[in-house]
Amino acid sequence: MKKFLALAAFAVAFSATSAFAHDSTGCGLGSIIFKGQSGFLFQTLAVTTNGFFGNQTFGITTGTSGCDHNGRITGGTGKVLTFLEKNLEQFAVDAARGHGETIDTVAALMGVSSDKAGTTIKENFAFIFDSHDVSAVTVTLKVSELLA
Repeated sequence: MKKFLALAAFAVAFSATSAFAHDSTGCGLGSIIFKGQSGFLFQTLAVTTNGFFGNQTFGITTGTSGCDHNGRITGGTGKVLTFLEKNLEQFAVDAARGHGETIDTVAALMGVSSDKAGTTIKENFAFIFDSHDVSAVTVTLKVSELLA
């Protein structure tokens, strides 16, 4: 039974990685090591290396390891990013309403009033969430720009 479960997990992992486009490994150590390599095997190795070493968050935060999101995300904005990575879906709901716990938390982390943050975020919802697959990094940068 254990062999079957291990084989099933392995099959799911490989079928999931084959669904990604060619340059979908993102940034990080694995992407640097396997840069220029193509094919399923090298993408899998790059993603696995990135995941194993957990360096994408560091790279995004510091702008290193091939990660570039128009500057650094540090200080209070880094805390907002960490929060939104775990609460992005609820933040989108609260942003559409203009109030809620996630808005209050982001406002506190950025040192602005909850009322100002809620109003500004609601008025700029379409700018912040400009696609269905928006990332926490993108949302953090846009919210930081609006509430600065």
